[in-house]
Amino acid sequence: MSSNVIIIPPSESKPDTLRVAAYCRVSSDSSDQLHSYAAQIRKYTAEIGNHEGWELVDIYADEGLTGTRMDKREDFNRMLSDCRKGRIDKVLVKSVSRFARNTKDCLAVLRELMSLGVTVYFEKENINTETLTTELMVSVSGALAQQESISTSQNQRLSYKRRMESGEFITCKAPFGYRLIDGKNLEIVPAEAEQVRWIFNAYLGGRSLAWIAEQMTQKGFRTTDGRPYWQETTVLYLLTNEKYVGDSLCQKTFTSEFPYVEKRNQGEVDQYYTEHTHPAIITKEMFEKARDLRLRRAQRNYAPKATYPLTLKIVCGKCGTPFIRRTTKKGYISWACRKHDDRAADCPVGRIPESEIYAAFMRVYNKLRLHEGIIITPALTQLQELNNALQRGNPAMLEINKAIAAASEQSYKVTTLQSKGLLDAAICSAKLMDIEAKLAELRRERRRLLKNEDIEAVIDTLRQTANLIHSGPERLERFDETLFADLVEKIIVESVTRIRFRLYGGIELTEQLREVGR
Repeated sequence: MSSNVIIIPPSESKPDTLRVAAYCRVSSDSSDQLHSYAAQIRKYTAEIGNHEGWELVDIYADEGLTGTRMDKREDFNRMLSDCRKGRIDKVLVKSVSRFARNTKDCLAVLRELMSLGVTVYFEKENINTETLTTELMVSVSGALAQQESISTSQNQRLSYKRRMESGEFITCKAPFGYRLIDGKNLEIVPAEAEQVRWIFNAYLGGRSLAWIAEQMTQKGFRTTDGRPYWQETTVLYLLTNEKYVGDSLCQKTFTSEFPYVEKRNQGEVDQYYTEHTHPAIITKEMFEKARDLRLRRAQRNYAPKATYPLTLKIVCGKCGTPFIRRTTKKGYISWACRKHDDRAADCPVGRIPESEIYAAFMRVYNKLRLHEGIIITPALTQLQELNNALQRGNPAMLEINKAIAAASEQSYKVTTLQSKGLLDAAICSAKLMDIEAKLAELRRERRRLLKNEDIEAVIDTLRQTANLIHSGPERLERFDETLFADLVEKIIVESVTRIRFRLYGGIELTEQLREVGR
């Protein structure tokens, strides 16, 4: 006996009236927290009340609480409890970041609500979990993570900018010679500060960046990154860091908008320079001298990088043409005037063995080391006397020199009082910084009146040459490339048996070569 089977289709499970709730949250870092909080409640109350087919369940709102921890948000947890009890069908939220700023918790809650049949609509991102696929779930995760990163970055940038504008921000990381205290102030580390002064003195004394880096590595001092070895770039950064004179230049680098990339600030954003933000380790005068020396070295090294120690250093004294290096198949190395090399008739100066030039430099150095008091000291004395004579001849110079002498005397008295325990260290440091600033200004004014900076530059350069020789080996037994590069500005070849060395500072010394028949 057959039976008729009637299929009854399922009825729509959706209620005629959708029970809608809204969740709003205002972060503790909001600039107008209470107003924004009240505004969101008014907005959702009106929006849900005016929407046909929607019934307002409640407005769940947490005021001034973080979105990274759900256990601290009472109304958020109350909303979840009502969803589990079947009282809510849909939740409206302004943005993903208002719902949660913790990706893991956010996705866990969304999955639970979807299993309960509760949908969530994020207005800003236009994401509705009612039609949420796996791909859209990923977009929620991405939007959440991006918003979390952007929000944190923006808040941090705003905080830094305000502190920079008010002169309160110094650095996030203490440079070598300092330690960071209270998260914002710099305090001198005496042992490291002594090494900072040594580095500046060594550089002003003519030492190279590579030599200083090698010495610091041997001494066992670690860099600010904790590395046991020092590099030329490490030393150069130290020599150019204004922190050592007690000042702070903020925003040397900046981070671009999302996606974040740190870039060197080439004028794209504001920089903030604040004086006297912390105790100084060196004087501004020493810092400026190091800067001037660095610029002079950069100018003389501007030419293409030399392949060999003599490249670009040696020129023909007859025609002014640079020499080039030549190597035979048997390994014989010589240097020759380009014109002579192209056509011997164009220049009489022939080839000179490289070994002879190196040997001549070693003889010149050894003579200078042995007789430095006879050769360099008189030249320095004559230049200083000329400089002094020019100063005495300027009527306005007397007052400047008196002011410099008075400031120097004041500095000596302050230091003496501190050494006897009669003056507080902080007061003494502040006073000495003021005196040094005054001295630097007076010296700049003196140079301006003199209009004779070239002579002072020559004196400084010659003094560096003297320091290099004085601190170098007592006797040079083999050719030293670094010493040669630091001492010799130019070699002028007068003939195949006679060359002239011009040292930095202007001193020239002639040396005879043995004639080689090549």
